[in-house]
Amino acid sequence: MVDGIEGEVIVIAGASSGVGAAAARHLAEGGARLFLGARRTEWINTLARELSDETPGLAVAVPTDVTDAVQVRHLVDEAVSAFGRVDGILNNAGVMPLSPLDRYKVEEWDGTIDVNIKGVLYGIAAALPHMQAQKSGHIINVASVAGHTWFPTGTVTAARSGPFGAISEGGRQEVKPYDIRTTISWPRAVATELLESISEADVLEATRKATSIAIPADSFARMVAFAISQPDDVDVNEILFRPTRQQGWARARVQFLVFRKDRAATNRSLKVVQYAAVPKAVIARRPN
Repeated sequence: MVDGIEGEVIVIAGASSGVGAAAARHLAEGGARLFLGARRTEWINTLARELSDETPGLAVAVPTDVTDAVQVRHLVDEAVSAFGRVDGILNNAGVMPLSPLDRYKVEEWDGTIDVNIKGVLYGIAAALPHMQAQKSGHIINVASVAGHTWFPTGTVTAARSGPFGAISEGGRQEVKPYDIRTTISWPRAVATELLESISEADVLEATRKATSIAIPADSFARMVAFAISQPDDVDVNEILFRPTRQQGWARARVQFLVFRKDRAATNRSLKVVQYAAVPKAVIARRPN
């Protein structure tokens, strides 16, 4: 049982699996009232039924695509319609399609921006008017520690995480007159389905190896519960956490295959690029 959460009305965007589902289960144990949003309707319906077995109505599933501002607003409005308020929103929906820039995954870049940045802004836009009116609330944005540490294949992921600091800290200063709290979470290697959004086979294999020490999704859930459960006069603004054993992406020696034009010849060559603590030069080359 988590103290300080019972009766809180919490909206979770991106609740169907991974850290979002883990947060829902953990908050439900503390007695929170949950509104679960995600595109995978069957998944969130199943989760809502699971959480409502002992307490009917504890969790409500609302099919939601966070790239659609109207749907996100509907998710939050459902909570307000049922309970007259929204105490917190967890903007958790995200994708992580890692790849080197010269794979030119432009559609994946667009999707990352639509889900990971605009989706968060839509969540804030949906919840903020209600929180201003009630003069209370908690906005929790989920980023990635890639916003602090850059690594090969993670350029776009880092670019989408960087703005979270501005959104969360700028927003924190703006909402102070309304006693609204804000938190940004920077997880490192946590066991989720995010790796499944990586379409490049070599990058996926390397990332799986680099994140083999990932900690359970429940670790994220405990961080969220910690921030929410604090007294009203305590505002936990940032939480950065990682596996105890993890040093960094570079030290995990991420290795992947890169196809590119050989500057010294007209033929294409296969380069195996290995990065240590500081990115180093190509360590092996095999012509086609």
